[in-house]
Amino acid sequence: MALGKDYVSQQCSMARALEVIGERWTLLVVRDALYGVRRYNDFLVHLGIPRAVLAGRLQTLVAAGVLEKRPCADTPSRHEYVVTERGRQLWWTLCALGAWGRDNFTEGKPLRIFRHGACGTELGVVGDCPACGILVPVEDVEMLPGPGLDPEPADPVSRALARPRRLLQPIETDPV
Repeated sequence: MALGKDYVSQQCSMARALEVIGERWTLLVVRDALYGVRRYNDFLVHLGIPRAVLAGRLQTLVAAGVLEKRPCADTPSRHEYVVTERGRQLWWTLCALGAWGRDNFTEGKPLRIFRHGACGTELGVVGDCPACGILVPVEDVEMLPGPGLDPEPADPVSRALARPRRLLQPIETDPV
């Protein structure tokens, strides 16, 4: 029996969310956008995703209001994808999923460390600041390389993401 392609018969908010973010690659595209990746080619290089799949995922995320497609400031004939408020709301979900992955699949060597920019405290499992007692908005999160991250990644996007940085800030890749 073939699997269905959607969840339209499900009366469930999680099923409706999966209609937008439940396909393979989609959460990684959103993750990269939250990390500051904005350009199509940067998503392509960093994720190693097929072009047609990336184009489809970006189109779906734009249509759902998770990302906004804008002309690039420096090259208006090209576009960038910027996280919307709806997309920012996915931060805590991705934070919790990442913590689960870290706790179960990285042998105790986290790839990235996330801190509250205001006080420097490492975030809790769901993106909370234990010191301040708040859920930290994505724009107030600092990302640092963890001990499990490759110190010399091959691609320029991975190198840019290996430097300490605030989330949502556009990445700056090394010249090729």
